[in-house]
Amino acid sequence: MDDGRVGRERSRVAVAGASGLIGSALVRSLTADGHEVVRLVRHAPREADEVRWDPENGRVDAAGLTGCDAVVNLAGAGVGDRRWNDAYKTRIRSSRVHGTTALAEAVASLERPPRVFVNGSAIGFYGETGDRAVDESAPPGEGFLPSLCVEWEAAAAPAREAGVRTVFARTGLVVASGGGAWGRLFPLFRAGLGGRLGDGSQYWSFVALHDEVAAIRHLLDRGDLSGPFNLTAPHPLTNREITAAMGRVLHRPTFFAVPAPVLRVALGDMAGDVLGSARVLPARLLESGFRFAFPEIDGAIRAAL
Repeated sequence: MDDGRVGRERSRVAVAGASGLIGSALVRSLTADGHEVVRLVRHAPREADEVRWDPENGRVDAAGLTGCDAVVNLAGAGVGDRRWNDAYKTRIRSSRVHGTTALAEAVASLERPPRVFVNGSAIGFYGETGDRAVDESAPPGEGFLPSLCVEWEAAAAPAREAGVRTVFARTGLVVASGGGAWGRLFPLFRAGLGGRLGDGSQYWSFVALHDEVAAIRHLLDRGDLSGPFNLTAPHPLTNREITAAMGRVLHRPTFFAVPAPVLRVALGDMAGDVLGSARVLPARLLESGFRFAFPEIDGAIRAAL
């Protein structure tokens, strides 16, 4: 009986966003365990493991997904790559929503669809939560990122309606030195220029890159899991507490602080998300039996060094 499980036997897994921070780490993990990985690429395929797609324009070479046991979609224009303006927000949205729609429709069109479709999402779904802790039962917040996440997840409907087990990985701030928000923080803190952002009272829900990949693998392997899962460590902290931890682990001072008005000038609309508070708990992940290797911030930072 097909229960939607990928399992530990050799599987064929398609990954969109395979060159990104999380995607490249996932590909390394899968291939190290003997799985076959198909990488979705925007250029003409140059390797046997590449399949062409054009996420912004909603096109996928569906034939290249034939025989895949799972599809993982981690693609999308970087939220923190540049200052937000209307044009870049449109790109952020289209790269996720159009790409997910194209992949979900391609998955649904296959004579033998994959068992599972894991689609990226983000804890931006919840918007501003202040000191209030939220889990997967909470409704979406208000603003650009919550509305984006709602659209992003809804775009996976064709796969779900075709009977494919569909999972939404709502990822927090990934602690890694090679990219993402933390990739920008490490050089500053190593230089002794790190400090809190704004008043530092906003909650940051973090996750070690190791645990992010392990959680995705867990969601792939467990045939009984579907719907949204928060991929965040179980103990979110304030920006002030994380700043102190960075200084403690890196043995650097953390005297500097960036006032909120300066951040708003420098980052534009994105400043609201840097200064906003998201206290998000991984309730469903923990209930499913997942165990974090780095549940505390100090360990997550050390793992990234």
